[in-house]
Amino acid sequence: MVVRLRRKGVVVIPKALREEVGVEEGDELIAEVVNGSIVLRPLRPRVVDVDAEAVHRIVREEKREWDERLDALTEEAGA
Repeated sequence: MVVRLRRKGVVVIPKALREEVGVEEGDELIAEVVNGSIVLRPLRPRVVDVDAEAVHRIVREEKREWDERLDALTEEAGA
């Protein structure tokens, strides 16, 4: 399909193309130059499986380390 570049760089993506890739008004697209061409592709969130207990363990450890640092600074300031 041929589209026209309008004022301020606006390009209207034909409905058939939007439907084919599953994008609609308000969706975000990634625009990049690939081999001298402008490529638009939908920005799709990635779904990642996360071990909730591992996250809690890491956060607890980080908090413990920061609490220890804060305690040390508080002691230094009071000395």
